[in-house]
Amino acid sequence: MKEIAVVILNWNGIELLKKFIPNTVNYSKEANIYVIDNFSSDGSVEFLKTNHPGINVIELDKNYGFADGYNKGLKNVNEEIYCLLNSDIEVTENWLEPIIKE
Repeated sequence: MKEIAVVILNWNGIELLKKFIPNTVNYSKEANIYVIDNFSSDGSVEFLKTNHPGINVIELDKNYGFADGYNKGLKNVNEEIYCLLNSDIEVTENWLEPIIKE
């Protein structure tokens, strides 16, 4: 099992997911990727399941906001290290290396 999880909170952010998830997937091979979905209505969950089946999607039953959304979703993540990543961040090659080395 991988020891690090990249966790992204999403709410109706399908356009951000389309733009930034490909690099996150390509440059995060050392990690398991999770998207906690805060009850989106824009097709975000369907997009992820169809286009990125390797991502673990945690679907919440309502929009819990930022902090509570993360708190509820992280209960479903078992990795030792969490890297919380905003959905509008573009990662680059080897971005996780400094975290893993610690």
